[in-house]
Amino acid sequence: MNLSLFIARRIYSGKEVQKQVSKPAVRIAMIGIAIGLAVMIISVGVVIGFKNEIKSKVVGFGSHIQVSNFDSSLSYETRPVVTNDSIIKVLSSIPGIKHVQRYSTKPGMIKTDNAFQGMVLKGVGQEFDPTFFRKNLVEGEVPAFSDSTSTNEVLISKSLANKLNLKLGDKIYTYYIQSEVRARRFTIKGIYQTNFSEYDNLFLLTDIRTVNHLNQWEPEQATGMELQITDYDQLDKVAYDVYQHVDKEVDKYGGVYYTQTIEQLNPSVFAWLSLLDMNVWVILILMVGVAGFTMISGLLIIILERTNMIGILKALGAKNFSIREIFLYFSVFLIGKGMLWGNIVGLLFCFVQSKFHLFKLNPETYYIDHVPVEFNIWLFLLINAGTFIASVLMLVGPSYLISKINPAKSIQFE
Repeated sequence: MNLSLFIARRIYSGKEVQKQVSKPAVRIAMIGIAIGLAVMIISVGVVIGFKNEIKSKVVGFGSHIQVSNFDSSLSYETRPVVTNDSIIKVLSSIPGIKHVQRYSTKPGMIKTDNAFQGMVLKGVGQEFDPTFFRKNLVEGEVPAFSDSTSTNEVLISKSLANKLNLKLGDKIYTYYIQSEVRARRFTIKGIYQTNFSEYDNLFLLTDIRTVNHLNQWEPEQATGMELQITDYDQLDKVAYDVYQHVDKEVDKYGGVYYTQTIEQLNPSVFAWLSLLDMNVWVILILMVGVAGFTMISGLLIIILERTNMIGILKALGAKNFSIREIFLYFSVFLIGKGMLWGNIVGLLFCFVQSKFHLFKLNPETYYIDHVPVEFNIWLFLLINAGTFIASVLMLVGPSYLISKINPAKSIQFE
């Protein structure tokens, strides 16, 4: 057996250690490790959860990639492109594309007896994937959208419904300005709430035939196509493949296809999310530093307390390296115990918060009503490994203090 490891275990498990002066320092060091690791686990879990929640809301409204008309302005009053079965088949065949759906938009206004509100009417076809809106549905149901008939049913956000004092089943009148003012009456079939105010206060969903009729487009035309991908990490690669297949192609009406990713369409949102990564790195560095320095102070106190033992070991012929190993092994035991408690606290918080949403947020500011937490096993293991390695490496330098201890003087040290 490794002699240094054996002695370290005896020191760590020995009953006499409970009476030593180093007991408070050892506890403080373990608490520092535990708190630091718990804060790192919680911080990473919250940031990942928050980024994924916001990302899922933005993608839910606009999908991962959009193919539209190159000549479309930045407003929702767009120019169309042909979105027939041929182009959809081409896009669906690109590796990484999971789903393709058409959409059309038309800006307008909702008017009630007492108020009015600007909005964008978004039309979708029968291939529309309603998963995102069903997940965020508050009342009613998602209408069965069609491209062959006008249902005159809409899905409206809870924030718009509250502003206009509307409820499920109400009839609403909408108005659109083109060469002349046109009106359209809809029935509220469902109410959704995502807490993403930029879109909740904007979009009404209906069938694509109605929007195309308001835009006076041909049945095979639409504002564009929304593409869902299988792996978000491959967004740029898949977008480039889409670009290679359709960009700058001209349809029979003169529309030019143009590809944009959700990050290009919402640069401010994704720039804000990228800033969170910097915050996480700052927290990780600070917590590793705090944990490391508490361990350094604890190790120095332990070495000073064990000066007599170090002198005896040196007198018996032990090398400085072997004695340093004893105290580094002892420190590893303390780090391991502190990390165990840190993992328990951090993971327990993540589990409780993800299940019960105890800590709330202001949805008007953060686009979500609770602190989101997401657990990633690989990042969890990486945090643990990084904390352990950094803490041990920080102790290597202070352990050189052992080489300065004189056996003759230290044996008499009390």
